[in-house]
Order: sequence, then C-alpha cells, then structure tokens
Amino acid sequence: MNTFKIRGILSLIIMFPALLLAQTFDNIDQGIQLQTLGMNVRIEFYTPSIVRVHKTLQSENFNNPTYVIHQPKQTTKVAVEKKEGFIYLSSAQLTLKVNPKTGSIEFLKSNGSNLLLDKDYGTNFSNILAGGKPFYKMRSEFLLEKDEAIYGLGQILDNKLNRRDSQHHLQNENMHTTSPYFMSIKGYGVYMDNYSISDFEDNKQGLSFECLGKAVDYYFMYGGNADGVVSQIRWLTGKTPMLPLWAYGFFQSKERYKTQDESVEVVKKLRSLKIPIDGIIQDWRYWPEHVNDSVWNSHSFDAKRFPDPLKWIDEVHKLNTKLMIVAWPAIGPLSPQWKPFKEQNLILNFDSYPKTSGARPYDVYNPKGIEMYWQSLNKGIYSYMKNDAWWLDSTEPDHMNVKPEDFEVPTFAGPYKTVKNAYSLLHNKGIATNQLATNPQDRVVILTRSGFLGQQKYGSITWSGDVRSTWENLEKQVPASLNFSLMGLPYWNSDIGGFQAFDWKKSGGTKSPEYQELYLRWMQFGLFSTMMRSHGTGLPREIWNFGQKGEWCYDGQEQCINLRYSLLPYIYSTSWDVSAHDGTFMRALFMDFPEDKKTHDLGTQFLFGKSIMVAPVTKYNVQNWEVYLPKGADWFDYWTNEKVVGGTSINRAVDKVTIPLYIKAGSIIPFGPKVQYATEKKWDNLVLKVYPGADGSFTLYEDEFENNNYQKGAYSEIPMTWNEKEQTLTVGERKGKYKGMLTKRQFTVKTNTGAEKVVSYTGKEVKVKL
Repeated sequence: MNTFKIRGILSLIIMFPALLLAQTFDNIDQGIQLQTLGMNVRIEFYTPSIVRVHKTLQSENFNNPTYVIHQPKQTTKVAVEKKEGFIYLSSAQLTLKVNPKTGSIEFLKSNGSNLLLDKDYGTNFSNILAGGKPFYKMRSEFLLEKDEAIYGLGQILDNKLNRRDSQHHLQNENMHTTSPYFMSIKGYGVYMDNYSISDFEDNKQGLSFECLGKAVDYYFMYGGNADGVVSQIRWLTGKTPMLPLWAYGFFQSKERYKTQDESVEVVKKLRSLKIPIDGIIQDWRYWPEHVNDSVWNSHSFDAKRFPDPLKWIDEVHKLNTKLMIVAWPAIGPLSPQWKPFKEQNLILNFDSYPKTSGARPYDVYNPKGIEMYWQSLNKGIYSYMKNDAWWLDSTEPDHMNVKPEDFEVPTFAGPYKTVKNAYSLLHNKGIATNQLATNPQDRVVILTRSGFLGQQKYGSITWSGDVRSTWENLEKQVPASLNFSLMGLPYWNSDIGGFQAFDWKKSGGTKSPEYQELYLRWMQFGLFSTMMRSHGTGLPREIWNFGQKGEWCYDGQEQCINLRYSLLPYIYSTSWDVSAHDGTFMRALFMDFPEDKKTHDLGTQFLFGKSIMVAPVTKYNVQNWEVYLPKGADWFDYWTNEKVVGGTSINRAVDKVTIPLYIKAGSIIPFGPKVQYATEKKWDNLVLKVYPGADGSFTLYEDEFENNNYQKGAYSEIPMTWNEKEQTLTVGERKGKYKGMLTKRQFTVKTNTGAEKVVSYTGKEVKVKL
C-alpha cells in the first residue's frame, strides 16, 4: 500500500474516532506527548501562560518550521496528573484538561474557570495535492462561550470589530491583510503558526481554522487582558523597535511625482506656506520608462527625470525633510536583475503588476533571493543615496492574470499556496535586517502594503491598501485598524483621502465640497493613526489644491497637521511604551474598559495612546456625531473642556473642521512647541496639561530621536503623577541620560480648568500644587 493511501486511512480514523483510542502518554520537557485518533499530539508549556499544541498524523514525522516564533521555551514548572480518564497539565497560571479518547484540550485558569475548548474530535486532516505533492487540509475546531467577543484576524474591511458569527478567507491581497489569530475578551489569544491560504469561521457549532500543511501547530496565550495577550504575542514573535521622531510627522505623497524637481518644489512650497512636513514620498516609475513597463522596479533612476539622485536627496535634506522611496518585489523582464534572478531559479512563475509588463515576484522564501534582492537595492539606491525610508509596495504580492495553477507554483519553502501569506513578512524582514547589517545605527522605517503577525519586529508600518475614496471606505478603516493592532502590530495607517479618487473628477475634484469634507475627515482620522500620510491617485493631494488660507478645508488641514506636531512628545512617549512595554497606539476601547460591555462591539472609536479618545466622523454633512464615553472613567471634551460622566452616550455637535476628542480624567498630556518639522525646536518648555478627576500618571520619554543608541540605554524617562486628592502634579526624578539631553528646562503646567504654573526642572523631583 502506498504512502498516500495510508494517509487516507489515517484521515478516516480521525473522522471515525472510535476506531482508535489513546490510553497512554509520555512525559516530555514541560509537557506530554500522546497518540490519539491517529495523531501524534505534543503539548508543551513555553511559559506558565503560553502553551504550544502540535498535531500530526502518526504517519508523519514532521516538525513545523516557523517564520515568526523567535523564543525558546522558558523554564516552567509543570505538574502532570492522570485522573478519571483525563490528563491534567498545570502551571502556576493555567490548567489543561486533556481527553486522550476524544483528543479534546480544555484550557482553564488556575482557579478552574473555563477559557477555551479545543473540541472533541475537532481536528481533521484531509488529503490534498499542492504542487503535485501530498499535503493536508487541516481543520481545527474550538468552542467558545455563547456571548464571548473575539477580535483579530487582521485588517478586514467589513466594518466590524467583533469577529463572532463571521467567516473570512485568509488570503493576503491588496486591502486585505490577515493572520490566523484571534484574541478573546476573556484575556487569551490563539495563533495558528501557519502561512497558507486559509479559512476562518465562527458559528453556533464553534470556531474553526482550515489551513494547508502537514501539522496543526498553535500557541495558546493567556494574558489576563488584551494588553497581556499583545505582550505575549510580541514576546513570541518579536518586540517592536522605536521609529525615529520624524516618522511621526506629516508625510506628503501622491501617485506620482514624475521628476526629482517636482517633489523638491512640493516641499519648498509647503515650507513657504508654513505647513509642517517631515517626509516626501517617491512613488513608482522613477526608473527608466520602457514599453509595457518591462523594466519595472529596476532599482535605478531615469536619467532624464531623475538625473542627479544625490542632489535630489541633498536638497530634500536641506529643507529638513526625509525622503522615502518605493520598491516592489516584482521584477520586470528587461530589468538588469531579471537575468541573475532567473538563472538562480529565484523568479516565481506567475504574473504580477503591471498586468502586461511580464514582471514577476522573486522567491522571497529562498534566503538567496532575499540576499540578491538587497544587493540589487543596495547597489542601485541605498549604498550611495542613503534614502531615509522605504515604501515596500505590493508586498502581498500583486497577482495578475490569475490562473488556478499559479498557486501550485513551487517556492523554496513549498507550493505557493502553502506559504503565500508570509510573503510580506519575509520581504520586510529581508530589507530591514540587511539595512541594519549595513548601517547598525539606522532606525529602519518601512511603509508596506501587507503584513503578517510578527512583522512588527522589522519597523514596518502597514497601510490599508488602494481603497476607493468613499465615505463607506473611510468608515471601514476604523475597526480594521483596531483589529490589525490587536494582532500585536502597532504601526498602521491609510491613504488620507482614500487612494482612488478618479470618481470625484466629474463633481469638481479637490474643489468639490463633498470631496473636500471627505478628505478633511480622513485627515482627522489620519492625525490619530500611527503614520500621518496624504496619498492617492486621480486627484492631487497637496493642501493648496483644496483652497487657500482662510477657507475651511485649508484651515482644517492646517489645524490637523499642527495638532499632530504639538502632540509629538505624547506620541513619542507612547512609542516608547509600545517598544519597551508592549503598548498599543490605536486601542480598541475594550482594551481599557473590558467591564463595560458596550465597548465589546464598538469599532467606531478608539483610544490613541491611553488618554485621548478619538471618535472619527465618517458620514457626510452631519451636524451631530454620536459618541460613547465608556464607564469606568470621566471624560473631558478636548475642545470645550466640558466634563462628561463615563457610561454616557452623547450627540456631540460637529462642524466640518472638528473631530470629537475626549480626554480621560487623570490624564497628563505633554504638548510640544509649534514647529515646521519634528526636531526643529528643543522640548525645553513643554506644556503639561492635566485633566483632573482621578489619579493619573505619564512617563515622558526622550532620546537622540534618530539612532539606535537607545538600545544601549541612551535615553531618559521623566515620571509624572497626578494626585487628585491633593491636586498636585509631581514631576519625578529623571532616570537615565543620553548625549544632548536637556539638563535644565521649564514645564508650563496647566489644567483644563485654567490653572497654570511654570516650574523649572533640573532632573530632581518637583511638586506643583494647582
């Protein structure tokens, strides 16, 4: 009997579990291994609160390779006991109840309360072919509580936050960035370590993942709350590096600036208008133009339109601005790197974008492919130009002229459909790690169109893709950004104004009152995204195209950009919380208010950091906007200082230039000086605005703003606490130091009620009574 038929029999054993019942198990390091229902099952504790479950058919001896898990097991005391037909595994935080007859695994808190059930007979392997070779379609079923809210899966533009009672095809494409992962309101998360095209479904019968491969391999993480789960997924898959301060400024872009002079002139005009900017972005086709785009992504510059790249970037830098340059994973057949990649069998055999160019993606799964891609990019652009950031477009990658057999194409890691969803992760990794190896002091900044859980390790900022410029799409950005962030991926943004704006040309374009309002509302949302970036096609996006100073659309944009810059001390300190303490920028409200059930499905609002609640307006021509202020805190209207008791829904009056913002009582928010770029002025007289009503704290973080010396301890933290009873702000003793640190400074301490005091600070504790 051949191997493939044996696999079929073992698959039948799983579907008819009474044929084979496990009676014994073996102790392994921090866990057990048993055979049940035709499977080898290995259960092992990675930490007291993280468990790995690995299942294969007994006919397979397969250890699932991983692209994202970077941590070995930590020493954990695990007790194993067999009682009344069940096997119990217990750590200090979790107990697992394993049924060796049915294969079920019940995850319990240490106090015995239920978290999740890996169902009886819930794992099924079905034979399939992938690339002409035997693989399995693997179905894993779990049982949740009836009203248990879950989140995650990634950026899905369906306008929903809670993922219960839904089904989703997990195939990373433009505007659709997913990972097989979910988080529960009960404080646990599950990550299936699998990179194939997959499916997720939740219904009354249970929750399931259906993936391709040879092993079911998942991690159960109990964090107690959402922040705890995010911390654990980052521990497993990689911590988030700091971005430079300038990366939190304003970026101007469009599809596209056709010459080096054009982009320089844009920066000059913004400077003349006193509109702050930190980044100008160069989109595609800066390379030599050729019929049908056949020199696509050649890592070179057109001699006529970009005659002197060194002069170009020098001019940009002299204007105190950074330059981000696009690169694609697809290679055109007349590009110079095509031949060496083809000779090394490093071209994946399906069409990418542009549709008729002949461009095809390189094999990112092959380490040689990553190495050669960086060598080409480094030689053609980075080594002599030292551009400040990368825009890695089409990292899904784009797939044109699609044929079913394309997904069977072999890659270094196996058939394409079994590893597709990891493409962006590995492409971003290749650029980031090679750039750091070339210049270890660089803080890598990457804007990318796709992603996968773990990509946060490479400084990648994912954007939502080429969405159409509609109100419906603006509305969908909000819950999509939150579910993306809940995967532990903190850096996200969208094209301000929406990418595809061609439809607005017939109604006046950037002079259309409705498009102007859409653009401004999108900018208000972008102000509170982790990257603030204007971009799109069909219509130009620079501020002067929408009017002039004194007109509502122009003034509203200017207000947004200036507010972004005044918040930089708050944003940069939040960035440190993300990197050092596994914090999250764009926080679904249930993260901070899990006891308030009204937050569980609320995807129209979020906290930016831990103090500023943002309620983006996503409808046209409204005069009022419904806002829910969560129970568990009191809130202050940022614009009026009006106090609202938590647990209240209000209709907040809004004009076109106002986004509803509410500050949590007890917050301390530092505001920086008015600047034209992020590092223009020192933070030697920050305004510390206190919102009383509860005790509160904040840590002001500072470093050298651009290099990696912070990783060697070159940074400072200034702890601040507000005592509500005493009405006193304590600016604590500074911790740490770095080159260029302010040793003397002032803080202007204000409350939202009008009290104000100026204090000098030299690093020693200061108390301010208000």
